[in-house]
Amino acid sequence: MSGQVVVITGANTGIGKVNATLFARLGAKVVMGCRDMAKAHIAAEDIRRLVTDADVEVLKLDLSSLGSVRQFAKECGERVQHIDLLVNNAGLMFCPNWRTEDGFEMQFGTNHLGHFLLTLLLMDELKSAPKARIINVSSIAHMTGEINFDDINSNQSYNKYRAYYQSKLANVLFTRELASRLTGTQVTAYSLHPGLVNTGLWKYMSGCLKLLDIIFKSITNIGPELGAQTTHYCALEPSIANESGFYYKFVFI
Repeated sequence: MSGQVVVITGANTGIGKVNATLFARLGAKVVMGCRDMAKAHIAAEDIRRLVTDADVEVLKLDLSSLGSVRQFAKECGERVQHIDLLVNNAGLMFCPNWRTEDGFEMQFGTNHLGHFLLTLLLMDELKSAPKARIINVSSIAHMTGEINFDDINSNQSYNKYRAYYQSKLANVLFTRELASRLTGTQVTAYSLHPGLVNTGLWKYMSGCLKLLDIIFKSITNIGPELGAQTTHYCALEPSIANESGFYYKFVFI
């Protein structure tokens, strides 16, 4: 990936950090978009220790703030002339009834709207690359999701599980529509389910689902390194270079 530029959101921990490390090891310039800058700089130093010639840069990105998304995209445009790979990896799951800076339901606003805007704002840089890929990290939970057009922002009632499922379905639908609109360009789009990965994403689980999660992960033990493999595939697999709009899922064997 020498000469290529990779932008990853939520790259300071979990599968995002694993992906950032891999792409740096393959020679790409990696731009890490992170909300917590202290943790992001620690993660960047970890990557530099693992990859001595790593070209890694950290930029502030809070996906729950559309103003922050716009500022991040502006700074990216000032630093790079093209983007070969955009990995919309960051996410929030099953949080309380929080609102974004702009008043949107937090999971829908962060998981979908923030990445939606970021992708559109970086489109010129993506189209400037010889070939570019956009990867939206979704979840198998999208299969349970439903877009509630009558209350898409959960103003009338809030269920943290339904809100998450809706945001992940939005990721998949966005990928499908994006692929359609990019037909005839050199930019392709993919969505994926990384598996039930043992990361900090699960901290807001509660009740029976929390218990089931503990039992399942004790059996499968899918760590970030394994969970990152589906992203690696969508980013690097030559056979899907001319395909776009498809959804890939991790299958534990």
